[in-house]
Amino acid sequence: MEKLKILIKKFCTREVILYIIFGILTTCVKIFSFMLLSSVLHIEENFANNIGIVIAVLFAYFTNRKLVFNSTASTVVEYLKEFGKFILGRAFTMVVESIGFWLLFSILGITYFDGLISQLIISVIVIILNFFISKFFAFKK
Repeated sequence: MEKLKILIKKFCTREVILYIIFGILTTCVKIFSFMLLSSVLHIEENFANNIGIVIAVLFAYFTNRKLVFNSTASTVVEYLKEFGKFILGRAFTMVVESIGFWLLFSILGITYFDGLISQLIISVIVIILNFFISKFFAFKK
């Protein structure tokens, strides 16, 4: 029991908790953007989804930058490098997500609940990867 407490203390840091909170909010921003664009503004669903993704990634960048990882970038060049690294990291995990889902769903046959289990598995992997990419690559001090 003591080892479990130590493990929880080690991994449930302020940074991790804030990352989870803003990750949930990022997902809400994406869904809300999609719904607003497709249902209210009647923008085609695939296009609305892509715009929603861009809005959500921008939201994630700004919240992660200052509120989660406390970036100390102060010049335009530093901001641009940081933003570029963040976008590069997200592009990488998008590829990982696409390939990972294909492997889980199509190759390994994890098709339970119309692929929901595969979606959940790969989403957890991508969230963890995004955290480490943001912490040690994009917002590295």
